[in-house]
Amino acid sequence: MAPIISALRKSLSPHSSYTKSLLFSQTSHRFYSPKPPPAAPHQEVDDEIPTSGLSRPLSEVLKELNKKVPESLVKLRVEDGFSMKYIPWHIVNRIMNLHAPEWSGEVRNIIYSADGKSVSVVYRVTLYGTDAEIYRESTGTALVDEVGYGDAVQKAEAMAFRRACARLGLGLHLYHEDL
Repeated sequence: MAPIISALRKSLSPHSSYTKSLLFSQTSHRFYSPKPPPAAPHQEVDDEIPTSGLSRPLSEVLKELNKKVPESLVKLRVEDGFSMKYIPWHIVNRIMNLHAPEWSGEVRNIIYSADGKSVSVVYRVTLYGTDAEIYRESTGTALVDEVGYGDAVQKAEAMAFRRACARLGLGLHLYHEDL
């Protein structure tokens, strides 16, 4: 065990390259990643240049998300005699990856009803821009005994995810078509 501790101490000494890269990442405000290793001789320098979709001001990201989603990506579902247009969660995910590649999402809470017949999920979507970050939360609820693909938590999470993205503007036009 002593050799392991000795190696760990040596790797974390103030002069080690790993420690220097951590210090560099803290002072340059990089997100949780140490300085990348030097490029190999055969590696092209272009690999290190970020794409134009990354690191944009938040206003540009929100502008893209607020654009109307093409009808070909919108689905129609009929429940209780009412038809509803919606965007499937996996399409919402792809749109977020395309227009807001530095987004994150998380389940904040899962709540079962007192009678155990339904479950609600609280979901948060966070967008990161070069100048700011913003988050929106929403809920989704599904019946535990509902028949169909996926369990109730999956359905409630997908609903909450779509709604949280709508609060950021994605597919929001679907909620206002009838007005």
